[in-house]
Order: sequence, then structure tokens, then C-alpha cells
Amino acid sequence: MKKYSLGKTGIKVTEMCFGALPIGPLQANISVEEGAKLIRAALERDINFIDTAEAYKTYPHIKKALEGYNNEVIIATKSSAKTYKKMEQSIKDALESLGRTYIDIFLLHAARVTPSVFEERAGAFQCLQDYKTKGIIRAIGISTHAVGIVRRAAEIKEIAIIFPIINKLGMGIVNGSVDDMVKAISEAHKAGKGLYAMKALAGGHLIDQLEESFNFVRNIKGISSIAVGMVNQEELELNLRIFNDEKIPQELLSQKIKPSKRLFISRFCIGCGTCVKTCPNNALTLENGKAVVDHKLCILCGYCNPVCPEFAIRLI
Repeated sequence: MKKYSLGKTGIKVTEMCFGALPIGPLQANISVEEGAKLIRAALERDINFIDTAEAYKTYPHIKKALEGYNNEVIIATKSSAKTYKKMEQSIKDALESLGRTYIDIFLLHAARVTPSVFEERAGAFQCLQDYKTKGIIRAIGISTHAVGIVRRAAEIKEIAIIFPIINKLGMGIVNGSVDDMVKAISEAHKAGKGLYAMKALAGGHLIDQLEESFNFVRNIKGISSIAVGMVNQEELELNLRIFNDEKIPQELLSQKIKPSKRLFISRFCIGCGTCVKTCPNNALTLENGKAVVDHKLCILCGYCNPVCPEFAIRLI
């Protein structure tokens, strides 16, 4: 598979990145053993890049997948920590849970925030910088759904990596259009930032336009890799063929094009509104004292799940 450099970091990653969110408890909730088996299969097919996050709870899957594997693997993770102390703990937890002595890429996990996030999380941002200076983190940056943050991050010299949402529908993009985000990505690329993309399939809304949707993002100048979530061997095989520009058997394509999972709010919802505030896509609202999901807007990012105090949110 093709490899591209992430900006000026010296880190080279495969064009397809294994997105670890769907295998974890926020989505498919695959066992550690099965998740590790799938990740290992991806690594053995030459994918060298894994994207995860503290919130995804997939560190055990990745650690097990790496057992006895000696080739280079680039791991990117993220934390929503706001203070120096909490970010430091996030870094230590990642190192221990992944069984690593360093983290390749560590990002501020900041889906739905304003460009002032760097001031609001100054302590956490400083911690990332300090750990990069120590050599424990190779590159730092931010993940975001907001056009304004991509533009702001492009101006901050300490930021090396930006992980934006982008898809041809523009689903999930905050405060801007598809064209706005593509332009912001171009500006960040010109500023020397390394960029890899999320949600190319808009959380499953573009599952019936698989090749076209991936190729739309692949052709955006500045995007070095695309994080792709997979939960079984068939999906891995199909995605590998797309990114390796191989012919795709119709039967393999038909296996992939199945109805997407949906977000479900159970009767245990107490209408506290925490999920509504957390959703980066404005897909959740309160009606008659209960959370309601607009499936046309939901991109299955899973961010609402861990903040629900009643465990009333599920992906089924």
C-alpha cells in the first residue's frame, strides 16, 4: 500500500489507517481477542497506521494485536483532558495500556469546540508539548469537526498533525461546508501540517457509494491517510482492494453494502441533555423530556455514549 509523509514529522503512514473506534464498546463491542485478530490481519496486509483514543477503550485490542509483531506500527491516540495533570495521566495510561515506551501521535480530542480550545485546554496542550520535548511523543496535534479549528491549528507552530472530518456530503462538519473544509485542509497542508481524515463515509451514510466516497477524500491534496473503521475480515478485504486500486468482485461489494447501525435511546433516558451538548453534529435534541436522535444527521461517532449517566445510549 502507498505510504505518505505526515507533514514535516518524518512519520510515514499507509494511505489507509485502521480506525479502532468501531471495534470497541462504543460501537460493535468486539472482544479483545477478535478485535486484535482483525487489527493483526490489517497489519499483516501492510497497513502500518492505527487511530484510536482514550474514549474508544480499544487499547487492549491494539496491545494484543501487537504481541510478537516486529514491523513498524504508527499509533495515533487522543484525549479530551483539559488540564496538565489529566493529560499527563492520559499519556501514562496510553503508554501502559498499549505496552509502548512512546506514542507516535497524541492529539487533543476536540470534536465540538471553538478555536479557543487551545486557550481553554492550555494546560493539556502544554503537557503534550512537554512530553514531545522529552521524546515520549513524536508529534502532537488535534482532531476536530470544525473548519475554524483546522484554520487555527494551521497557524500554531507546535501543532504538527490535524485530524479533520471530511466527506463529500459535508456531514459532521461544524461551522462550514465541504468546500470550506477542503480549503482549510489545503491551507494547513501549505503550512506544513500533516493531515489524515475521518468519516469519509459519513458514519455509514455513504456506504452505497463506497469507492466514490473514499476517492473523493483520497484526492484532496494534503490528506496523507484516511482512518477507516472495520469490524470484520470482509470489510478489511474490500477496503484494502479500494486503497490498493484493485478490481472489486461484486459479491464482496454486496457484502459491505448493508444497512448501517443506528443510534438507539432507551427508556432509561432521563432527559438530562448531556448527550445533546456533547453531539458534534446536532443530531440529538430533547423532546418531551427525552433525548431524540435525527438519523439523517447522526454520523455514529459514538461520542454521546460515554457521557450518558444512565447508560441509555446504544448503537444497534
